[in-house]
Amino acid sequence: MTFDFDGISGFVARGAVTPTPISRGEFGPRVGAPRLLALLKKYRIKSSWYVPGHTIETFPDAVRAVVDSGHEVGHHGWRHISPVVFSAAEEEAELVRGNEAIKRISGEFARGYRSPGWDLSPHSVGLFLKHGFTYDSSMMGNDYLPYFARTGDVIELEKPAEFGLTTQLVEMPISWTTDDAPHFEYMRTGNAIRPGLMNAGLVLKNWVADFMYMKKAVDWGVLTFTCHPFISGRGHRMMMLEQLIRTLKDNGAVFQRVDRTVEEFSRRQVSSTRQRAS
Repeated sequence: MTFDFDGISGFVARGAVTPTPISRGEFGPRVGAPRLLALLKKYRIKSSWYVPGHTIETFPDAVRAVVDSGHEVGHHGWRHISPVVFSAAEEEAELVRGNEAIKRISGEFARGYRSPGWDLSPHSVGLFLKHGFTYDSSMMGNDYLPYFARTGDVIELEKPAEFGLTTQLVEMPISWTTDDAPHFEYMRTGNAIRPGLMNAGLVLKNWVADFMYMKKAVDWGVLTFTCHPFISGRGHRMMMLEQLIRTLKDNGAVFQRVDRTVEEFSRRQVSSTRQRAS
């Protein structure tokens, strides 16, 4: 279970700073997050929260409650702006600023990064390695298995793709299908409308089916759900999440922080290498 704790930062980044969108974002730290933390405590689940620096500095008590509950705090930008719009220097400054905010609130730098908007620049992977990150959770190259991120791809329409070098940065893959935002959240931006507002019971069926398929498809796997407190903190969605947790637990699921899962994946990689060598 992972949570993108955007607060109001996503609305501010889009220039939506009038009272109603700000109040919409405020619902997350003031109402949704306490409900979610209580649900996780009830089922003794530790999770990962990806928090923009803007949220940390605007709602420090709400983020401190996440830390005090034993959940991981990962990097989610400082201003909730995708790194693809930055120069390399601007992206690094954003990375450093967000990480300093995380250290002030949690006592340590983030080990994991998740991009606002789920996209990376050509510089991102190198910057993550430079600043000591062990994993990223922004890409979609698998559904159940972590893998190692590449850097230096050359992608042109008129030529075959040239894939770059594989790095030691672990990629913890995500998907829009297991993100609450496209299913649930109504958004109107300019002339574009994302309808959202899906029936929570139908989304629950999809999410449970993804887990059941994983049990058939792989011996060991990871299924990452991405939720937002201002979205999933609403009543009927809270009930859906509780049913999800109960159903998955009944079917053998283990819930843990993403950084702990990265450590488990790394141990399994070492063990597999040793077995092949012998």
